[in-house]
Formats: sequence, structure tokens, C-alpha cells
Amino acid sequence: MKKISLIAVLLINTLFFAQNKLGYWDNVRITNETISLRAGEKKYIKTAPFPEGTTEVVFRITLLDDNQKISSSLVSLLKAIPDPSGISQGSAGAVFLVSTIAGDDTCKFGVFTTETDAKNFVKTGKFTNACYTQDKPVNKDAKLLSSQSNCKIDSVSQLYFAFESNNWVMSEKVLLEVVPWVDNKLSSGWTNTRKNELIEVLKKVDFYNSLQKKEEFVYQSLQSITKQYTYTEYSKLLDVEKKVILQNVFDTSLQTTGEVDKYYTIIRSKANALFNKGKIDEAIALIQNDIFTKKRNKAIDYYTLAKYFIIQKKFDKVATLLEPVQDSKEVEIQLALAHFYMFTNKINDAKEIHKAFKTFSFVDTTWAIQTQKDLQLFEKCGLPSDNFKKIRNIF
Repeated sequence: MKKISLIAVLLINTLFFAQNKLGYWDNVRITNETISLRAGEKKYIKTAPFPEGTTEVVFRITLLDDNQKISSSLVSLLKAIPDPSGISQGSAGAVFLVSTIAGDDTCKFGVFTTETDAKNFVKTGKFTNACYTQDKPVNKDAKLLSSQSNCKIDSVSQLYFAFESNNWVMSEKVLLEVVPWVDNKLSSGWTNTRKNELIEVLKKVDFYNSLQKKEEFVYQSLQSITKQYTYTEYSKLLDVEKKVILQNVFDTSLQTTGEVDKYYTIIRSKANALFNKGKIDEAIALIQNDIFTKKRNKAIDYYTLAKYFIIQKKFDKVATLLEPVQDSKEVEIQLALAHFYMFTNKINDAKEIHKAFKTFSFVDTTWAIQTQKDLQLFEKCGLPSDNFKKIRNIF
């Protein structure tokens, strides 16, 4: 009895003094429940859900006498026994019952990881699948259950404590207290298994194989996501929300690895593929949302977006796009301006630009060849071609 009390004191003291950088005793999500058991009755208590990162729990069980006032008299006790012969014989048995009801009530109990097993115990009284059992009746108990115990605390969300009264006559109360220990590193919910699942997602992005620093990219992305969100928060996000978050994470990670240009080259290729499939609105949205919104736009992006708007005959949007950069010396922007002027009755301005850059060579083509390709595309898309001959004559 004294040994059990000492353990309880030591364990409860731990709750106050064991806080450290590794973790903490959660004093919010505790279980503090009292149940009443009739003579021989069996019941169970479901603990409060454990917080993410729980690796250990301390529980303390205390039996409280619910009948001390009416058990002070032996006569009253005997009157309370319907059939004394069925319980014990003689005064020795009566004294035992008195001492039990006077403060020494006991019970058996088991700890289960599923509610089904706890309910089965209530029906059968058998400790089948219990991860911890106390089949010897006790009036107090205190234990620490860890992830190494049969209860596997780090892989269950809560426990089920099932009790059986050992009082033959009167009712008794059982007080259950459960306090979880939370590991700081695991409190985010990002276990190694869950991290590996996220790593597999990162490895499937379309630009992954083109990276030289693959491992560094995965590491940076993983760190960014797991620091910003707990596993529960991240798993509850909608797919469209995850997509936006991942895009921002990719951008930051690629900046860190120095390979951000590769990512945006792939975005441009995606936009071009969408355009070739006739999905021009999707191509425009991709460039606007994934390049311009993130302020990653280059001269080629102004040229491409302007060309798409021209094909849609949305010249007001072309004007809005190019006006802030109309004085730029970037060759791609100048070509976009030349096209815009040609369709907006500024043919002389368009011709001046073409004359200035007609001998220019891009990395993979020339100004003259690219202009001819664009004019052919405009013709194919049904744009007015009145000024095309004037431009072609320059070359």
C-alpha cells in the first residue's frame, strides 16, 4: 500500500518538474473522470484524445468510498446483505466486508486501445487484447505507459480503462486521472512515415528530374512545409490550397538551391503546350498566376502574354501589359510592341522597331524568322493582315 502511494507521489511530482526542451506534460488535455460502480458492476472510461506527439501517459486510479456513513454499524451492514451465506461464513467475513466498505474498496481493471475490446470486457469480464491489466483487486494504482509498452502510446489516439468492482455489497467510486507527455519534435504530427509520404509527393513534381540538387530541394521543401503546418493542418487543406502552398514552397526552395530558373522554364513550356492545344485562356492564367504574380516575369513573358492577348484581339490588355515597359531595351518586349503597333494603326512605329532590330539574333532563332512565324500565326488565327506585307518588305 505504501509502495503504491510512493509511486503515485513520484509520478505526480514528475508532472510539475519534468518539463524540458524535449517535451512537456499537457495539463489541458487531461482525463479526470469519476464513475460509480455497483456491487460487481463493470464499466469503462474513454480518455480524452491525446495531442499529437504523445509518447507516454501517466495514469492514477483511486477508489473512493461512497458508503462510509452507512457502513459504520455492523448491524446496518448485515441488514444490507441479502444472503450472507452466499458471501462468507461467520464474523470474520463480516469484519472483512466492514473493512472493505470503510475505505478499502478494490477493483480490477484493464487498459485497452480500442473501444470494442473495452465493451467486450464489460460483457465478459475477460481482459482479451488488454495492453495493461490489473487482475488483482487494488484500491490505488499509478503507472507510466510509454510507446515501448504494449499500449503503443505513440500510435493510438486515446485509451479505454475498464473497471470491475470487487465490492460484493455496496457501490464504490473510481477516480481516473490520465496526463499525456508530448514530445516537442513529434507534436507537429510529422512522423517519419508521414514525412516519407510527403517526400514521395515532392519527387513526383514535373521538374524534379531536371534538377541537379535533388536532395537539397526535397530537404528545403520538407522543412518549409513541416515548419509552417502541423500534419493535421496540412492534411485538412483542400487540394487547390495544397497546390498553391506547394508552388510557393517550390519557389523558395529553388531559390535556395539556385535552380529557380529551371522551374520557370518548365512553367513557360507548360503554357506553350496549353496554347498549342487551343487552351489559350489556361495558358494565359498560368503565366499570370505562376510568373507575373510571383514577380518572376522576364522579357520573354511580356512577349508571350502580349502575343496571346493579340490573338484574342484583347488589345486593351496588351496596352496595359506593355505600357509600363515600353521604354525597355529588351528585344522580346520590343518585338511585342512592334506587333501591338501594327494592329493599332501605328504601322510607322512598328516599322521603325523592325528596322532597328531586323539583324538581331536570339539564342535559337533570328528576329526576321521569329517575325515571319508570328505573322503566319496571326494569319492563321484570323487577325487583320492589311499591314503584314509592309512588315515583310522590311526583310
